[in-house]
Amino acid sequence: MTAKEITRGYSSGHSILLTVFTINNTILREVSFMEAKKENKKSFETDRLIIRPSIWADCKLFGEWESTPEVREFFSMEDGRDYNEVLFDYIQFQGDDTKEQYTIVLKESAAAIGRIYLSRIDRHADSLDITRIYIGDPALRNKGYGREAIMAILEYSFSDLNMERVTIDHFSANEAARHLYRKIGFKDEGVMRHSAKKNGKYYDLCLMSMLRSEYKELSD
Repeated sequence: MTAKEITRGYSSGHSILLTVFTINNTILREVSFMEAKKENKKSFETDRLIIRPSIWADCKLFGEWESTPEVREFFSMEDGRDYNEVLFDYIQFQGDDTKEQYTIVLKESAAAIGRIYLSRIDRHADSLDITRIYIGDPALRNKGYGREAIMAILEYSFSDLNMERVTIDHFSANEAARHLYRKIGFKDEGVMRHSAKKNGKYYDLCLMSMLRSEYKELSD
């Protein structure tokens, strides 16, 4: 059984993910290969942070953070999300060249404090989406770490990847995210009605974007 076969079969439930650990390390070798394939992804440093490619070991922390209501509140993560789901997503995303996963680390302590997930990386249209960003520990929020991390990702997106457009969205009720993204320089594009589903309920998402010319104005 290959990693792709397990991925296709996962929709039937978590039992297939548990089988991963009983196939004589086959999947672990697959994951190691995918991590090695993405080792050339760069890390970014800011005044206080290091943003590095995520690794297998980070999934334990991601699972702890994403099992809490505080992190899940404004993401389309179902209640009951656990380590198994996080691990499965990590494996799946590592094998997808249109996605990149990063871990936010404090320079001073080397402690991981958050996560960034990029998706819809389109080398033809020169665009990508900042699909998920959060600081896991509530005690570390409202200290500017999220803004610092987004600015580093924008520099990477526009200067290294030569993107023309970067998008980000937020739940319509997430006023803190709206305020932060506008302050950074993202522009409102509109409301994507019922574009997220969580626990059987649909939610509107507010789409925002930044163009390369707008980023250059910020950095000049």
